[in-house]
Amino acid sequence: MTAAMPQDAEKTTPRDRLMDAATRLFCKNGINATGIDAIVAEAGTAKTTLYKIFKSKGDLVEAVLETEGKSWRSWFLGAIETPSAPREKLDAIFPALKKWFGEESYTGCVFINAVGEHPKDETRLRDLTIQHKTFVLKRIGELAGAAGAARPDALAHQIGLLMDGAIVAAMVTRDPSVADAADQAAKALLDAACGPAKPKRKRTVVLQGGAAALAKEDLSVVE
Repeated sequence: MTAAMPQDAEKTTPRDRLMDAATRLFCKNGINATGIDAIVAEAGTAKTTLYKIFKSKGDLVEAVLETEGKSWRSWFLGAIETPSAPREKLDAIFPALKKWFGEESYTGCVFINAVGEHPKDETRLRDLTIQHKTFVLKRIGELAGAAGAARPDALAHQIGLLMDGAIVAAMVTRDPSVADAADQAAKALLDAACGPAKPKRKRTVVLQGGAAALAKEDLSVVE
């Protein structure tokens, strides 16, 4: 998920404009390939303004990751919380990711991208990434436990690996359907850990109108 372009720059603060500009450029070109000059030009601010607000490019990068992380988690958790049953919430993970993969603005995970293009001994970005992943996996683990998994944390970790793999594969291939393969693998793991998903039972409803049945409609009902 990336921040939207401000509709009216005059109604946003310099910090907002710098954040929006940095997010777009980091996602499009990468963090290391995006210089301060490009960010301030995109934001329409002075370089001194950026350093007054963020002190350094590193501080700006951290602010972008934290903001993007909150935005993505809000979207993702909202998408999987729509169904009522825990297993149905878990089954909603990869269909939600597939929609994300299909967005024109999709550039992968900002955390994976950031860690991938920085030195392997860099710790701050790695810590932010682990915090983000821990938050997401905690909720998946809670749902796995509620769905009946004996080892919910282990199952959450397995699903998390499938998510990371699908995110990277979709970025490389530009093919949203990679989510379908990950979904099949996740369902196999869930069936093994929680038991098969409850089948949907077909129920025929007869609508009465006067003395005759007017119509019949098949409704899918989850027991």
